[in-house]
Amino acid sequence: MNFFYVLNGKRLKQMIVIITAAFFTAWIFYFQNLIHMPAFSVKDGPKAIYKGEKNVALTFNIGWGDEKAEPILDVLKKENVKAATFFLSGAWAESHPEIVERIVKEGYEIGMLGYEYKDYTELEPEKVRQDIAKAQTAFGKLNVKNIKLLRAPTGHFDQNTLKTAEGLGYTVVHWSIDSKDWTNPGSEVIIQNTEKAKKGDIILLHASDSAKQTAAALPDIVKNIKNHGHKLVSVSEMIANADAKTDEIK
Repeated sequence: MNFFYVLNGKRLKQMIVIITAAFFTAWIFYFQNLIHMPAFSVKDGPKAIYKGEKNVALTFNIGWGDEKAEPILDVLKKENVKAATFFLSGAWAESHPEIVERIVKEGYEIGMLGYEYKDYTELEPEKVRQDIAKAQTAFGKLNVKNIKLLRAPTGHFDQNTLKTAEGLGYTVVHWSIDSKDWTNPGSEVIIQNTEKAKKGDIILLHASDSAKQTAAALPDIVKNIKNHGHKLVSVSEMIANADAKTDEIK
């Protein structure tokens, strides 16, 4: 049996208007979401590093907790990893001076993760500057000086963040591989998320208490990187030894 649908001109016009409106609404929401995605650079302006040209950098964010950082340091020592970069929030560092001291003593690089772990894209530039300055003061009291690397606390940053960081003498560092260890998907998944690391990759890991499986996954992560012939370096070493890659905000 055949069916025929008849639309008059008025009804057709109404449908076209509705579809067009829906399309533009979806388009607006899409660009609103883009605003909150990590940006990497502004044209002819400051840039954020997310990848180098050779070697691999392990980076660990620590914003809170006192149980997971030292087991991760234990694994790095056992696996003979001499270079890694720890991005610490100033508030956490103030509360855990002994762990900060151990990180420095064992030769790992320290980068800054702001002070209060706030989303920089939701703050006015002056508030971002104040947060970074407060973290500077905190690290200065711990005798951790000459920090040159900054990672936006939540991973979200924009043009204002880049300009503010540059004005204070910091290079913003993102990542090219997200281990997603903070979701606690199981150590095998964390290993899989990082096993395709190539030369120049900066890997995001966490040493906060919320990442409960990172220490268990770390030995295999390190072995996979070394088995592929990559050298583990700090972010600063990666920047110094090669042209780091950036992307431009469109």
